[in-house]
This record gives sequence, structure tokens and C-alpha cells, in this order.
Amino acid sequence: MSSRERILGRVRRALADVPATERDETSYERAVPRDYLREHGQRSVTETVDLLAENLADYRAIVHRCTPADLAATIAGMLAARGAKTVLVPPGLEPEWLATTDAERIADRAESTPDELDRVDSVVTACAVAVAETGTIVLDGSPDQGRRRITLVPDHHICVVRVPEQVVSSVPQALERLDPARPLTWISGPSATSDIELDRVEGVHGPRTLEVVLVGG
Repeated sequence: MSSRERILGRVRRALADVPATERDETSYERAVPRDYLREHGQRSVTETVDLLAENLADYRAIVHRCTPADLAATIAGMLAARGAKTVLVPPGLEPEWLATTDAERIADRAESTPDELDRVDSVVTACAVAVAETGTIVLDGSPDQGRRRITLVPDHHICVVRVPEQVVSSVPQALERLDPARPLTWISGPSATSDIELDRVEGVHGPRTLEVVLVGG
């Protein structure tokens, strides 16, 4: 008996007591209970945004808050504090966000090589949605976020989150807003990993520094 036949035999035995009608008609969505909580606790809009900021900081992201009128100055200050001389710009990023920075703007190009991207000091993007309960930001490759590689190669990522409209409480709520056919990048703090002794190393698969700007009125 081959391995394939043994595996199929186990599957058939496991399904032996399942009525044939259920095998044929029960869809995957019906077969898997999805009665989990959509939100853990009740919070106001302000409390939800505060929770996002708290969890982002817990993941070692640097969190800033400002009004829309102060956004350009806030980003310019962050780039200057970092000593960034060049900043990578996705094609759909709002131009006024970088209106006051002295850093040279580098337009992302499809033919940009990883070495070229690695020489850029910083990248600025928007996001698709942010999850308060997990401190997670999701990018979906929209024009104001750019290709996935531009947020993985540069060592410094500035991400702008519009509050409260881009903030949700939970992952289920975030999934309802996202298109699963798009290239989704989920970010919880700077890129990091730990070895078996839990020694943390940052910047292994992405930026070592993540700064998040919560911009709202």
C-alpha cells in the first residue's frame, strides 16, 4: 500500500460517520463555526485610537500624533531627526505630506533594484487599515502605499494612519475592509525575530525603525 492510499484510507475512515448529505452540501463557511467575538470589550472611538497607540508602542514602534495641518511639518521633523537625506515616495502619496522636507524625494520605479532601494534612507507611506487590539497596520499596495518591497528594504518606515476612519478594533473588522486579492502586508512594529534564547534582533526582514503618525482633527 502506498503512502497516498494510506492517507486516503484515513480520510475515508474519519468521514465514515458523516452523513452523505452533509459531505455534499455543507459549505466550508457553514462547516466552520465563526461565532467568535468581533471586538473584545466596548470602547469609544478615542479609546480605540488610544489602544492602537499603546499597542504600537508596545511593539516598539514610535508613535506621533498631529492634525492634518501639522502633518507635513511632523514628517519633515521626523526625517530631519533621523538625518534622512533621501526619502522613497510611492506614486500615489499625497504631495503635500512631503511639502516641507529637505530630503531628496526618490520616486519608486518598477525597475528599481534592491540595492537602489537599500540606499534610500527612509520611506513614507499611507496604510489601508490599522487594528487597535493587535497594534497592527495593514498595507494593501494601493498607490499611496506602493509596492511591498519599498516598505521592506529601506531601514526607516514612516506610516501615516488617518484617525479615526482607518482604525478598527479587531482583526475580523479589518478583514471586512480588505480585498483578499490584493498583496497585504501586516506590520506589528519594526521587523524583528528572536532566537531560541529569546534574544531579539531587529531589522531581519524589514525596517529596524517604524514611526507611525496618527493624523486626525
